[in-house]
Amino acid sequence: MKKVLILFFSLALLVACKSNEDKEEKRILSDSSGNINQITLVIKNSLWEGKVGEAIRDNFAAAVNGLPQEEPMFSLSQIPPETFTGFARKNRSFISIQKGEAGKRVVENLYARPQTGVIITGKNQDELIKEINENSEELVKRFKNTELKEKQRRMRKSLASDEQLQEKFNLSLKFPTAYRYAKVEDDFVWIRKEIPKGNMEILIYEVPIKTIEADTNIVGNIIKMRDSIGKAHIPGPTEGSYMITEEAYAPYLFETKIDGKFAYETRGTWEVKNAFMAGPFVNYAIKDEANDRFLIVEGFVFSPSQSKRDNVFEIDAILQSARIKSNKE
Repeated sequence: MKKVLILFFSLALLVACKSNEDKEEKRILSDSSGNINQITLVIKNSLWEGKVGEAIRDNFAAAVNGLPQEEPMFSLSQIPPETFTGFARKNRSFISIQKGEAGKRVVENLYARPQTGVIITGKNQDELIKEINENSEELVKRFKNTELKEKQRRMRKSLASDEQLQEKFNLSLKFPTAYRYAKVEDDFVWIRKEIPKGNMEILIYEVPIKTIEADTNIVGNIIKMRDSIGKAHIPGPTEGSYMITEEAYAPYLFETKIDGKFAYETRGTWEVKNAFMAGPFVNYAIKDEANDRFLIVEGFVFSPSQSKRDNVFEIDAILQSARIKSNKE
């Protein structure tokens, strides 16, 4: 009996300690901060200005695919290790370059929440550069996912109604109240947000599966589909003008998943036939085999002479929130 009581009190103490640790962690970890798509680099000035810094910039500040002007994937902000204290540690995304055995370690919510940090170590510059180059693809995906979730979290604070999308397409889409319905038809919906010197647009429509997968020329079929939608629904400023996919360069095509479903992701530049207007677009063709269709969610930006990376990123965050509801829901 005595042993049973001792075991009972030991377990109770363990549970209490764990509970206190959880409360302490929640109390200590404040909200993270920082602009969307910004990474803090904790690295000595001498390394940042040399080949190690060059390797970081090559991998994390590479140009974004599909933008008409060259813009970096992430905005990088460098600080020396001795200043990485206090408020600086609350930055949502950071990379710390340290001396030690070659390797990399990902740490979540180390100083704030949510937070993704990466510690890269090496005994010399060559080892550091090797670790950066070999791990950059994985780390870019992690940082993109962190930033996407944060952008979606911010937008959820004030969401517009997607009831019309649910009625027409069985689609749930989370977009903020800054957007409004510009055109609603039986088979096509256009949602718009005004921005300084331009607009951000979202299109939703559906096509039969054979429209895109009629043959192996997937990107060509997507271009034809986009151009036909542009001609029917997106007029330009002059008579006979309408939105098309840029003719000079083929868009980038990737395979991905939205709502757990296979999707074609297309990124490139749109232009207006017979007019001098252009900008970036991102298109997701979500394969919905149960309904023999591709559900298309697309966004594009018109903002002449302005940076567009963060505009496209916002649209991306909206499009990737797409959820196809079953007829039973």
